[in-house]
Amino acid sequence: MSLNADALQIPEVLSSLFQPPATIKENVAFNTTMAYTCELGAGQSIYLENLDNQTTVTLSSGSAGQQQQSSSQFATGKWTAPPDMFRTEQGFIIKLTTTGGIQYLQLQGTQLGWMASSPTFSGAQQMQMSEVSSGATVSMPSMQSMQPMQPMQPMQPMKMGDMEMSMNPMRMQMGNMAMQMGQPASSATAPKFCSQCGTPVKASDRFCASCGHQLGT
Repeated sequence: MSLNADALQIPEVLSSLFQPPATIKENVAFNTTMAYTCELGAGQSIYLENLDNQTTVTLSSGSAGQQQQSSSQFATGKWTAPPDMFRTEQGFIIKLTTTGGIQYLQLQGTQLGWMASSPTFSGAQQMQMSEVSSGATVSMPSMQSMQPMQPMQPMQPMKMGDMEMSMNPMRMQMGNMAMQMGQPASSATAPKFCSQCGTPVKASDRFCASCGHQLGT
C-alpha cells in the first residue's frame, strides 16, 4: 500500500491548527477612558482623566459667584490602575500607575508638576477618589440669578443754595433769574375760550371770531 505526498502532510496541517494561543501579557492597560475627582477642601477640587497616553489634571477653586479652573496635561501613558492621592505637609501627591511604571505629580497651592524622585509617605493621609464619567466637568457652586432692575423714579427738583433745577419742564432758577425750556404738558394742551361769549379760540387769535371781542395777551 503506497501513500502519496499529500496524505503524509495531513498530520502536520492538523497540528498547526491546534497550536495553543500566545500567552496574554499581564497588567494590560485599560481600554476605556478613566476619570476621577477628589475634594481637597477649602473650596478646592481636582479632576483627573486619562485619554490615550495623556493625563489631564483640572484644578477648580472658588465660591458662589467666583470660580476659577486651570488644566494641565502630562504624557504619562495609559493607566493600569485607578490613581491615588495623598495629603502631605507640603501639599498633595498624585500617584499614577501606568504602562510606563509608577509616576508622581505634586500639587502645591495652584502649582502642579512632576516629582523627580519617589516621595516618602510618612504621615501622609490618603484621599478618597470618586470615579466619574469621562468628560464630566468639576461641579461648581451655582450662581444666584440676577434680580430684574427696578424702574427709575422721576427726578425730583434739585436745590443748591439759592439755585433750583427741575426737569418737567426744564427750568433753572437762581435768585431772581430764571430760565425755562418748553412748557408743562398741562399748560401746552389747555384750551382757551373767549371771556365775552365763551367761544373756543386759538392762542394766536387777537379777536374772537364769534363776537369780535379783543382777546387778552
